[in-house]
Amino acid sequence: MIPKDITGETMHAKAHTLCGLAVLALPLLAPPPASAEALFPYTDTREVARGEALYDDYCAACHGADLEGEPNWRQPDEDGYLPAPPHDATGHTWHHPDEQLFMITKYGTAALVGDDYKTRMEGFADQLDDDEILAILAYIKSTWPERIILRHDQMNTAEGQ
Repeated sequence: MIPKDITGETMHAKAHTLCGLAVLALPLLAPPPASAEALFPYTDTREVARGEALYDDYCAACHGADLEGEPNWRQPDEDGYLPAPPHDATGHTWHHPDEQLFMITKYGTAALVGDDYKTRMEGFADQLDDDEILAILAYIKSTWPERIILRHDQMNTAEGQ
């Protein structure tokens, strides 16, 4: 059973609502680099290879070597934190536009949805430069099936990216 808050809204639904509100707050944070406004360079084999190596170094410990995420990623753990979600086709990464994924990776989830959102996803602004973040996200996107890439590209187009 998915936990609910006092309004009866599920934690997962609340997180999506908060993410939506966070998109409205994005202009308050430093803007992404110009290259983040376009699609991630997921067809550039050099960038994808660089992104895979960086993913292995910075992301795989939580999100899995095969992008599988942590078990029970939709349910808060015993401390109330949501486990790291998968970045493969079974997850929800592809449900978010490029700019939002970039901002979450750079600044952390709480910076976008509020400090009361219990997450262990810290931002990587102090560890990775913008091009490295874009390379990681390009690697992740390059692993998705073509139908999901197409849906993600359509979402980016609708978002003006």
